[in-house]
Amino acid sequence: MAAERPTGHTAAPAPSAPGASPASPVPLVSGLADERVDHRFKALPPDAEGMTVGALAAERRNLFTGGFTTPVLALSAESVAHNLDLLETYAERHGLAFAPHGKTSMSPQLFADQLKRGAWGITAAVPHQARVYRAYGIGRIFLANELVDAVALRWLAGEMTANPAFRFVCYVDSVRGVELMEEALSAAGATRPVDVVVELGAGEGARTGARTEADCAAVADAVAAAASLRLVGVAGYEGEVPDADPERVRAWLRRLVALAAGFDAAGRFAGAEEIVVSAGGSAWFDAVADVFAEIPELGGPVLKLLRSGAYVSHDDGHYKHLTPFNRVPEEGALEPAFRLWAQVVSRPSGEQAFLNAGKRDAAYDLDLPEAQVIRSGRDGSVRPAAGVTVTGLSDQHTWVRTEEGVELEVGDWVGMGLSHPCTSFDKWQLIPLVEADGTVADYIRTFF
Repeated sequence: MAAERPTGHTAAPAPSAPGASPASPVPLVSGLADERVDHRFKALPPDAEGMTVGALAAERRNLFTGGFTTPVLALSAESVAHNLDLLETYAERHGLAFAPHGKTSMSPQLFADQLKRGAWGITAAVPHQARVYRAYGIGRIFLANELVDAVALRWLAGEMTANPAFRFVCYVDSVRGVELMEEALSAAGATRPVDVVVELGAGEGARTGARTEADCAAVADAVAAAASLRLVGVAGYEGEVPDADPERVRAWLRRLVALAAGFDAAGRFAGAEEIVVSAGGSAWFDAVADVFAEIPELGGPVLKLLRSGAYVSHDDGHYKHLTPFNRVPEEGALEPAFRLWAQVVSRPSGEQAFLNAGKRDAAYDLDLPEAQVIRSGRDGSVRPAAGVTVTGLSDQHTWVRTEEGVELEVGDWVGMGLSHPCTSFDKWQLIPLVEADGTVADYIRTFF
């Protein structure tokens, strides 16, 4: 399909996703273009000091010849647009609403592009993320975590009172958590109940979530007794299923669906406008699509909510191996969008070289960066990084081993693929969005 470049400008809302009410407003992000370029932003051209981001983007400089310093992280404009289109098309094809997890990028510009493509809302994990979302006008937030912080709940109560159209949903997984929420919201004078979903744990030793259906029922009973809360569904994260494989993941997802059906039959969702059933990270959304297609008719409309997030940039490591598209290639393929460019600053021997990027610049929690291409410091020609292997990272250096006869000299640029999008985005506040010919078309602002 033709690539559409992500944009920092406000766009008209798209049609709502399946099961959703009218589309969430697209964030107002045009003001980001008015921010001044200065020392806060790594790698940007020193001669751009004092310019607005919008003015710099309008110059459409080249990443390699336009004055950028190394190391510099680049996002492929074409690959990001392709990935955004692919997951929205996938969700629509399978009758799923989509609330992509914003923790991956924490970028209002990318949120705007996701909502423009029909996303129901944006998923968050902690209160700070929700505050960023609201600062940029996100109208629907699904907080895929428990929320028991009294200060954050006071802020939430105020936000919901001031903005009657704002929709917020979060997890509950304990009676004590429900008590804390009720206490804080009552003290804050909440004028609208907070919608909650009971989180079903993925198994013994997994992460959060009530471990048994009886535990879930006890939490639901506590919600029913809380004036400040409203039970609207069930949710969980299948990526935490112990020893996950297709059979175990689908078995847990069927437990989640059965829990929703049982709660519905018991009248527990009587106050809900729609019944939320939510799951779906970036490793098993094919299983989510399959099992959610089996959800029986319930007492109200069902919002089948997928929450995958890492797909925006994909990667060259962890998610390259885990993506469900490896199992269902007929559905499409994601493209890795990140490339970290660093310069050779030392070549102490024929087998060793050092680049000027390190742990401050590259994700390294799952896999080391992967050397992919070399750009000559002499003439700008580009060749594959054959025989070049990253062996380690220091704070500000990349350790490189080279095979015998490999041409690599001080001054060359090395382009590296990264693993784990979440810990790649969070190291950069302003990321060049680069077209295939090296033109920097825009700058993606992050808020971590």
